[in-house]
Amino acid sequence: MFYGSIPALITPFENNKVDFKSFEKIIEFSINNGSNGLVPCGTTGESPTLSHEEHTKIIEECIKIADKRVPIIAGTGSNNTEEAIDYTVHADKSGADAALVVTPYYNKPTQNGLYEHFKLIAEATKLPIIIYNIPGRSIVDMSIDTMIKLSKIENIIGVKDATNDLFRPLLTKSKIKNSFCFLSGEDGTALAFLAQGGHGCISVTANVAPKLCSKMQNAWRNKDIDLAQEINIKLSNLHHALFIESSPGPVKYAAHLLGLCNPDTRLPLVDVNEETKKLVKKCLVDIELI
Repeated sequence: MFYGSIPALITPFENNKVDFKSFEKIIEFSINNGSNGLVPCGTTGESPTLSHEEHTKIIEECIKIADKRVPIIAGTGSNNTEEAIDYTVHADKSGADAALVVTPYYNKPTQNGLYEHFKLIAEATKLPIIIYNIPGRSIVDMSIDTMIKLSKIENIIGVKDATNDLFRPLLTKSKIKNSFCFLSGEDGTALAFLAQGGHGCISVTANVAPKLCSKMQNAWRNKDIDLAQEINIKLSNLHHALFIESSPGPVKYAAHLLGLCNPDTRLPLVDVNEETKKLVKKCLVDIELI
């Protein structure tokens, strides 16, 4: 079972090339500040703009640097089923602990298409697979019935739910196997998601506030609800600021202010504007991160 605070890692760039020196710095920062796992090559890692070679090397390097200190949930999704299989098999062979597979974007598959996509990926590997349901970006929303059907496949073991529908995990849990893992994909409602039966959060904010995000998750697990809520309130403005423009632009700027990497994104994403920079900096100052 995966749980707690799991950063959805940013991919740092230098002159439009992956900056592996900064990537190592980000991983060490995350682990040393209490993160319970790492997700390379997800949405926050700008996976759609990575070449196949970059994608596979990032996953390999993340596994190597982490050195089994925390589990690695490799982002292996694609809107091309065969490519998703290739990425997932590669992650398995490279030593990842699980694969995070996004619902196919742009294609707009039916629920049956979603089922067949995930079924074929699961049949190609023994690696545990976490469904990544993010209708705001993929334009397709996996239904509860489809997820329940997929959960009957042995190595489909959980979901990253980025629907922001807090009733959904509760409805799903009442109909699905007890071992199914529920991870939030929304920082702003991560604590509320735990109250609805969730186990943790794959987090954008944890790139720059890993200690606080981990502390909040641990407080909840230790039944210290007052502390969890105190930290949640403390982080709320930062959560908001990191999504005021398209992610990961704001969080990369925040990481830059922390000295972790430069703020570059890849087109079609561009640098965040001056107002966003001021807001992100203020939020970091307010909670004494800089």
